[in-house]
Order: sequence, then C-alpha cells, then structure tokens
Amino acid sequence: MACLCLALVRPAVAGEIEIAAFGDSLVHGFGLNQGDGLVPQLNRWLAERDAGATVSNAGVSGDTSAGGLARIDWTLSTDPDALILALGSNDLLRGTAPEVSRRNLDAIMARITQAGIPVLLVGQEAPLNYGIEYKQQFEAVFPEVATLYDALYYPRIFTALERGLSREKARELYMQEDGIHPNAAGVTLIVSDLGPWILRLIDTARAGF
Repeated sequence: MACLCLALVRPAVAGEIEIAAFGDSLVHGFGLNQGDGLVPQLNRWLAERDAGATVSNAGVSGDTSAGGLARIDWTLSTDPDALILALGSNDLLRGTAPEVSRRNLDAIMARITQAGIPVLLVGQEAPLNYGIEYKQQFEAVFPEVATLYDALYYPRIFTALERGLSREKARELYMQEDGIHPNAAGVTLIVSDLGPWILRLIDTARAGF
C-alpha cells in the first residue's frame, strides 16, 4: 500500500536533473582516488549518454540509517530533483536491530516523499553473522519500505561484481583489501549495472512527481 504522507507536488523538470546520492562510504568513495568513486564514475556514465543529469555526492563514510535521518533535511534543503538512497551497510556492521533500521529508513523516505521528489532505494544483503532470522528480517526491510513509498528499488549494490564469478573471485578482483569496499574496477561494474536504474529515476523526475 502506498504511503499516504502529504507531499509537495513537483512539476516536470525540463532542464538539467540534479540527483543527490545520499549514503555511506560507498557513495562517498572511501579508499579511492578522486574520479574513481561512485559519483564521479556515474556522472561520466550519464554524460556519455547525454542524460541531462548530474549527481552530487551526499555520502558520509561510516554513516548509519540513524545518521542519515539526522542529516536528510539538510540534503533536501539543497533542492535536488531526485535522490539515490544507499544506507544500511553500517547498520549491518553494528548489528543494528532490523526494526530500528526500518524506522529510520521509513522516516527518511517520509521526508523525501514530503519534499515531492522521486527516490531510488538501494537494498542490502546481510551476512549470516547474526543468524538466518536476522538476515531475513534485515533484508526484507528494503523492498518493504520501497513498496510502501512506491519507490524505485535496486535490490543489491554488489550484484554486478559477482555475476558469473564466485564470491571469493569477485572479492579478489573487485574489492579493496578490506573486503568491504569496491575498488575502481568494481565501481565501474556497479555503475554499468546501476546506470539504467538512474535513467529511470531521471525519467520519473522529468515527468513530475
């Protein structure tokens, strides 16, 4: 069921679409040279396709869903036309209860909806460190919240890295030494897979929301 939050109705956007990438270290570009991170690579991908859109970096390394909730209003005050929401990995690292992450993400999505802009929510895959029940409950948060707010939903950011490869081989080729963050080649694969979803987000913003 779609959220019934009161929202600002935005008209169609004719000019350049401004997208805020709101997230944690993956968005921020942790461990990568300038130009190799998700946002600069995504901007080049969009420019090559004359998409008429640019992405700004609203990523903070180490950020959690709680941290995102604390700063979402500031990002929305910059008046973006659309937003990519990629938070949750640090909740996983801390073992945050799924219901806590859900409350935070729900509140963030409510703020975005009230601002009247479309959003692409990026899902998370939980490890088995905390057991199968935790894994299932945590992973279910993202599609449920996306459905509630009728948002575009990209299930898992690392899908492209493991396509046709074992997880171990993908980590060797496409992850930094910490095994958590993608290297520049890994980000390139992510952008190629995520890019078409960004184009859908752009189309939604252009049509009005």
